[in-house]
Amino acid sequence: MTDRRSLMKSLAGAVLLVANAAHAQRAKPVTIGYLALLPGEDRMSFMASFMRRINELGYVEGRSLHFEYRSAEGRPELLPALAAELVAMKPDVLVTGFGTVAAKAAKAAAGGIPIVFMAVGDPVGAGVVESLARPGGNVTGLSDLASNLQGSRLQLLREVVPSASAVGVVFNPGTPYAALAYKELEAAAGVAKIELRPFEVRSAKEIEPQLLATKDAGAGALVIFEDPLTLSQRREIATIVARLQLPAVYGYREFAEAGGLMSYGTDHGAQWRRGAEFVDLILRGAKPAELPVEQPTRFELVVNLKTASELALPIPPTIMIRANDTIE
Repeated sequence: MTDRRSLMKSLAGAVLLVANAAHAQRAKPVTIGYLALLPGEDRMSFMASFMRRINELGYVEGRSLHFEYRSAEGRPELLPALAAELVAMKPDVLVTGFGTVAAKAAKAAAGGIPIVFMAVGDPVGAGVVESLARPGGNVTGLSDLASNLQGSRLQLLREVVPSASAVGVVFNPGTPYAALAYKELEAAAGVAKIELRPFEVRSAKEIEPQLLATKDAGAGALVIFEDPLTLSQRREIATIVARLQLPAVYGYREFAEAGGLMSYGTDHGAQWRRGAEFVDLILRGAKPAELPVEQPTRFELVVNLKTASELALPIPPTIMIRANDTIE
């Protein structure tokens, strides 16, 4: 993994040198299209990180940058039409936000327009790119997939609830990321001698009954996999889990901010800033096919102390020392 990441960074560095030499400055304003699945993605903190980095790189909206945002408001069936609408505007780069389906919709509609995806769990398995090192075609971006991420989440639960011998896993089987994540979690659980009990959610209406089923099945704690569905329903999930009095670990800090006990996952502020740099490279002449897909290298642990107090659950010092942020 380290060797492959080093190779990717070396390739990206070489592309940067070529791009900078060929295109020191754009002569005309550029257009960036942004396709989102989630409602309100443009109001989330990571999107602000993207725009700040774009500004730092010299693109000013209304002057050197024209920015077009479209959201399916959580309805994936709207993505193809929205992607086509953005493509009709002939953007210089098309960016896609959370999830695989937005990236796939953009790829299907874009023709030769360069695409940068911000968070696709398994871009190779989903057919978005040919490989991480050599994406091919007109698509590249950033993956949420990282080695041993699920094992780290399970370890956090073990430290908080050492008595839990069975852990419920709530996930959307419709995402390619879920299969890989579950396989990794299963391997970690086997080493820890913890029984996993899977609960599948494919729509918002399935979330409450499946969460209730975890309690009935005797789960002592929960792992909630991140995907656009669970992220869009994070407040409802956190509320139900709190009512069940179950400790849970989530993938993104947005879950902890919504009332979840703790989250451990990609630092999305850093990831979206890096995505803005990908966009800049392409605007300066780099080809997506030559920009390796990058996996996350920065992670953050967020603990919601208010939720811990409501659960009467002491958070061990070993976790508090490692926490990047706490919510009180």
